[in-house]
Amino acid sequence: MSRDPRAWIFLGVPSVFLVLLFVLPLVSMIVLSFWRTENYHIIQDWNVDNYYVVATAGAYVTFLIRSLVMAVIVSTLCVAIAWPVAYGVIVHGGRYKLLLSLGFAIPFLTGEVLRVIALQGLLGPLGLLNGVLMALGAAPLRFIMYTNIASAIGLVYLYLPIVVTVIYLSLLNFDMRLIDAARIFGAGPFRGFVEVTWPLNLFGSLIGFALCFVPCLSATLVPRFLGGPSGTLYGMALAQQFGESGTWALGAAMGVVLFLLSIGGVLLVFRFVDLRRSGFTGFGRS
Repeated sequence: MSRDPRAWIFLGVPSVFLVLLFVLPLVSMIVLSFWRTENYHIIQDWNVDNYYVVATAGAYVTFLIRSLVMAVIVSTLCVAIAWPVAYGVIVHGGRYKLLLSLGFAIPFLTGEVLRVIALQGLLGPLGLLNGVLMALGAAPLRFIMYTNIASAIGLVYLYLPIVVTVIYLSLLNFDMRLIDAARIFGAGPFRGFVEVTWPLNLFGSLIGFALCFVPCLSATLVPRFLGGPSGTLYGMALAQQFGESGTWALGAAMGVVLFLLSIGGVLLVFRFVDLRRSGFTGFGRS
């Protein structure tokens, strides 16, 4: 390792940042998860009752499974939609590629609450979409609001720009001449994508999937505004422990479970996907 003091500064500052704002809060949450709370008071009584409740209570198990399914579906949809968008910008964007890529950041110029409320006004029973349908004499789409479908639409709407940007950055360093070479050797557009473009940009797709999967797994705002009573997700139940319920120790245990699930998803990717074949060089030379 370099003995240059500048290297220690460049490595030390982010390391201290991560320790203070990530590692220490995580450790404190783990410790709190083994205590208990009564009447909004923390009692340092070491036990695993909180994890037992999370693992056996039917409501929490249902919320967790529902959140996992929702996160997988939304992340898959975002990757599927983001690919043609990002690919179109790269191939046909020309000199406007930078402007188009910066356009993906426009939704983030407004707060998440405003964007979700705007979507609520669009999909609501008396929203713009149903208003147009009723004006045309059609029946309103009542199934689309205050359901899991509405939550999925809202989550795709929120996190699609992130996934598009990640895949765009992955394709930005991709040599398009490889596609021309595949065509010369007789590969059609679909086969060229499956055997050349997709494998060599797989890591970018996985990053986009992960950046969508993790926040969807802990989503609270979207299901609260769009999901309705039957659309409660794990993140909402977790937030309630630190709010109305005041059962902070149980909430900490739920947070630890959520963190372990996120880490487990990343480890599965590294276990079952050959990232070296995808062009990823982060492992160094073997």
